[in-house]
Amino acid sequence: MNYEIVWKVLSDLATELKKRGEVLPPNVMKDLRSAKTMIEIIKADPTCTECIPKIESYLDMAESALILHVQEKLGPKTAEEWMRKIETVRKKAYEEEMEAEAKASKFVPGVPRDQSWIRIEITNQTPKEIIENITKETGLSCEIQEDSYALVYGEKERIKEFVRKMAERLRKEKFEE
Repeated sequence: MNYEIVWKVLSDLATELKKRGEVLPPNVMKDLRSAKTMIEIIKADPTCTECIPKIESYLDMAESALILHVQEKLGPKTAEEWMRKIETVRKKAYEEEMEAEAKASKFVPGVPRDQSWIRIEITNQTPKEIIENITKETGLSCEIQEDSYALVYGEKERIKEFVRKMAERLRKEKFEE
Protein backbone atom coordinates (compact mmCIF):
# COMPACT_ATOMS: atom_id res chain seq x y z
CA MET A 1 0.00 0.00 0.00
CA ASN A 2 1.16 3.54 -0.63
CA TYR A 3 1.62 4.51 3.00
CA GLU A 4 3.36 7.73 2.02
CA ILE A 5 0.13 9.44 0.91
CA VAL A 6 -1.54 8.46 4.20
CA TRP A 7 1.48 9.79 6.10
CA LYS A 8 1.33 13.02 4.07
CA VAL A 9 -2.32 13.72 5.01
CA LEU A 10 -1.59 13.08 8.70
CA SER A 11 1.47 15.29 8.48
CA ASP A 12 -0.62 18.03 6.85
CA LEU A 13 -3.14 17.78 9.69
CA ALA A 14 -0.37 18.07 12.29
CA THR A 15 1.08 21.08 10.44
CA GLU A 16 -2.31 22.78 10.27
CA LEU A 17 -2.84 22.28 14.00
CA LYS A 18 0.60 23.73 14.76
CA LYS A 19 -0.15 26.76 12.56
CA ARG A 20 -3.25 27.36 14.69
CA GLY A 21 -1.05 27.40 17.77
CA GLU A 22 -2.09 23.98 19.06
CA VAL A 23 0.40 22.00 21.10
CA LEU A 24 0.41 18.40 19.93
CA PRO A 25 1.17 15.45 22.19
CA PRO A 26 4.84 14.47 21.72
CA ASN A 27 3.94 10.89 20.78
CA VAL A 28 2.13 12.13 17.64
CA MET A 29 5.25 13.65 16.11
CA LYS A 30 7.32 10.65 17.22
CA ASP A 31 4.85 8.26 15.57
CA LEU A 32 4.83 10.29 12.35
CA ARG A 33 8.64 10.36 12.25
CA SER A 34 8.83 6.62 12.94
CA ALA A 35 6.25 5.89 10.23
CA LYS A 36 8.20 8.02 7.73
CA THR A 37 11.43 6.19 8.59
CA MET A 38 9.77 2.80 8.08
CA ILE A 39 8.24 4.00 4.80
CA GLU A 40 11.72 4.96 3.56
CA ILE A 41 13.06 1.55 4.65
CA ILE A 42 10.34 -0.29 2.75
CA LYS A 43 11.03 1.85 -0.33
CA ALA A 44 14.68 0.80 -0.18
CA ASP A 45 13.87 -2.83 0.64
CA PRO A 46 10.35 -3.88 -0.47
CA THR A 47 10.94 -7.36 0.98
CA CYS A 48 10.99 -5.94 4.52
CA THR A 49 7.65 -7.44 5.55
CA GLU A 50 8.13 -6.71 9.25
CA CYS A 51 8.02 -2.98 8.43
CA ILE A 52 4.40 -3.07 7.24
CA PRO A 53 2.71 -3.78 10.61
CA LYS A 54 4.94 -1.17 12.24
CA ILE A 55 4.02 1.46 9.64
CA GLU A 56 0.33 0.70 10.04
CA SER A 57 0.61 0.85 13.83
CA TYR A 58 2.45 4.20 13.81
CA LEU A 59 -0.01 5.71 11.33
CA ASP A 60 -3.04 4.40 13.25
CA MET A 61 -1.73 5.78 16.56
CA ALA A 62 -0.94 9.17 15.01
CA GLU A 63 -4.33 9.30 13.30
CA SER A 64 -6.20 8.46 16.51
CA ALA A 65 -4.34 11.05 18.55
CA LEU A 66 -4.70 13.75 15.89
CA ILE A 67 -8.43 13.16 15.34
CA LEU A 68 -9.04 13.15 19.10
CA HIS A 69 -7.09 16.42 19.40
CA VAL A 70 -9.06 17.99 16.53
CA GLN A 71 -12.35 16.87 18.05
CA GLU A 72 -11.46 18.37 21.45
CA LYS A 73 -10.02 21.64 20.14
CA LEU A 74 -11.84 22.33 16.86
CA GLY A 75 -15.07 20.39 17.23
CA PRO A 76 -16.64 17.22 15.87
CA LYS A 77 -17.48 18.72 12.47
CA THR A 78 -13.83 19.48 11.68
CA ALA A 79 -12.81 16.08 13.02
CA GLU A 80 -15.36 14.42 10.73
CA GLU A 81 -13.99 16.34 7.71
CA TRP A 82 -10.46 15.17 8.46
CA MET A 83 -11.65 11.60 9.02
CA ARG A 84 -13.26 11.65 5.56
CA LYS A 85 -10.05 13.01 4.00
CA ILE A 86 -7.99 10.30 5.65
CA GLU A 87 -10.48 7.59 4.64
CA THR A 88 -10.41 8.79 1.02
CA VAL A 89 -6.62 8.71 0.95
CA ARG A 90 -6.47 5.23 2.52
CA LYS A 91 -9.01 3.98 -0.02
CA LYS A 92 -6.96 5.46 -2.87
CA ALA A 93 -3.79 3.87 -1.50
CA TYR A 94 -5.51 0.48 -1.33
CA GLU A 95 -6.84 0.82 -4.89
CA GLU A 96 -3.36 1.73 -6.14
CA GLU A 97 -1.96 -1.37 -4.45
CA MET A 98 -4.61 -3.60 -6.01
CA GLU A 99 -3.97 -2.12 -9.47
CA ALA A 100 -0.19 -2.52 -9.04
CA GLU A 101 -0.67 -6.18 -8.15
CA ALA A 102 -2.83 -6.60 -11.24
CA LYS A 103 -0.06 -5.11 -13.40
CA ALA A 104 2.70 -7.17 -11.74
CA SER A 105 2.48 -9.97 -14.28
CA LYS A 106 1.10 -9.92 -17.79
CA PHE A 107 0.73 -13.66 -18.45
CA VAL A 108 -1.61 -16.08 -16.74
CA PRO A 109 -2.43 -19.45 -18.28
CA GLY A 110 -6.12 -19.75 -19.16
CA VAL A 111 -6.84 -16.01 -19.36
CA PRO A 112 -7.49 -14.72 -22.90
CA ARG A 113 -4.85 -12.27 -24.15
CA ASP A 114 -7.28 -9.39 -24.50
CA GLN A 115 -8.41 -9.71 -20.87
CA SER A 116 -7.02 -8.00 -17.78
CA TRP A 117 -6.79 -9.89 -14.52
CA ILE A 118 -6.08 -9.65 -10.82
CA ARG A 119 -5.32 -12.27 -8.16
CA ILE A 120 -6.75 -11.82 -4.69
CA GLU A 121 -5.81 -13.85 -1.65
CA ILE A 122 -8.82 -15.46 -0.01
CA THR A 123 -8.73 -14.49 3.68
CA ASN A 124 -11.14 -13.65 6.49
CA GLN A 125 -11.10 -10.04 5.26
CA THR A 126 -11.62 -11.05 1.64
CA PRO A 127 -13.74 -14.21 1.78
CA LYS A 128 -14.48 -16.25 -1.32
CA GLU A 129 -18.19 -15.34 -1.22
CA ILE A 130 -17.56 -11.58 -1.30
CA ILE A 131 -15.05 -11.93 -4.14
CA GLU A 132 -17.50 -14.07 -6.13
CA ASN A 133 -20.43 -11.68 -5.47
CA ILE A 134 -18.51 -8.59 -6.58
CA THR A 135 -17.19 -10.54 -9.58
CA LYS A 136 -20.77 -11.28 -10.65
CA GLU A 137 -21.88 -7.67 -9.98
CA THR A 138 -19.14 -6.35 -12.26
CA GLY A 139 -19.59 -8.96 -15.00
CA LEU A 140 -16.18 -10.58 -14.57
CA SER A 141 -15.01 -14.20 -14.50
CA CYS A 142 -13.54 -15.80 -11.39
CA GLU A 143 -11.53 -18.97 -10.83
CA ILE A 144 -10.55 -20.18 -7.38
CA GLN A 145 -6.97 -21.43 -7.49
CA GLU A 146 -5.29 -24.11 -5.38
CA ASP A 147 -3.09 -21.64 -3.49
CA SER A 148 -6.08 -19.88 -1.83
CA TYR A 149 -6.17 -17.13 -4.41
CA ALA A 150 -9.01 -16.06 -6.66
CA LEU A 151 -8.15 -15.20 -10.25
CA VAL A 152 -10.56 -12.51 -11.46
CA TYR A 153 -10.43 -11.56 -15.13
CA GLY A 154 -12.28 -9.61 -17.80
CA GLU A 155 -12.34 -6.13 -19.34
CA LYS A 156 -9.85 -3.65 -17.90
CA GLU A 157 -12.51 -1.11 -16.87
CA ARG A 158 -14.51 -3.80 -15.09
CA ILE A 159 -11.38 -4.91 -13.23
CA LYS A 160 -10.96 -1.31 -12.05
CA GLU A 161 -14.60 -1.25 -10.96
CA PHE A 162 -14.05 -4.56 -9.14
CA VAL A 163 -11.04 -3.10 -7.29
CA ARG A 164 -13.05 -0.02 -6.29
CA LYS A 165 -15.95 -2.11 -5.01
CA MET A 166 -13.63 -4.43 -3.05
CA ALA A 167 -11.89 -1.41 -1.51
CA GLU A 168 -15.24 0.16 -0.58
CA ARG A 169 -16.51 -3.05 0.98
CA LEU A 170 -13.29 -3.58 2.97
CA ARG A 171 -13.21 0.05 4.06
CA LYS A 172 -16.84 -0.08 5.16
CA GLU A 173 -16.23 -3.25 7.19
CA LYS A 174 -13.13 -1.76 8.84
CA PHE A 175 -14.97 1.51 9.56
CA GLU A 176 -17.87 -0.39 11.19
CA GLU A 177 -15.50 -2.22 13.56
